[in-house]
Amino acid sequence: MKLFLDTSVLLAGAGSARGASRFVMEQARGQKWELLTAQYCVEEAKRNIPKLGAKAVTVLGTIVLPALFIAPTEVAFDKALVFPKAKDRPVLLSALGCEADYLLTLDEADFQRVIGERAYGLEIRSPGQFLLELRSAGLI
Repeated sequence: MKLFLDTSVLLAGAGSARGASRFVMEQARGQKWELLTAQYCVEEAKRNIPKLGAKAVTVLGTIVLPALFIAPTEVAFDKALVFPKAKDRPVLLSALGCEADYLLTLDEADFQRVIGERAYGLEIRSPGQFLLELRSAGLI
């Protein structure tokens, strides 16, 4: 299963050892989840991580980023897609371009409330929602 992690999930995974974002990262190998992100998300995370402190900076560089496949940022799509948030458009397009199964984001206002729970077969969930769904289905 391919999981695309947006910037908010990268930051949350680096900033807290106890949250769902870090849990997804820690469980990925054992669950055979492929963790993906875009270069755009990496750059955004690097700009914002100092706000979370020195430990988060270290975790981002030593735990979070090494666990990811970093894809090029997509800025165009061959199907109709109305998405008003210009800064988040490359995230959605990159996730679709990677053919991810899930886009994991903590930014529900800009993704789930605008797009819904699915876009062209890409499931959009928070890490917590994703884990709860898998648990309910008996998959973890």
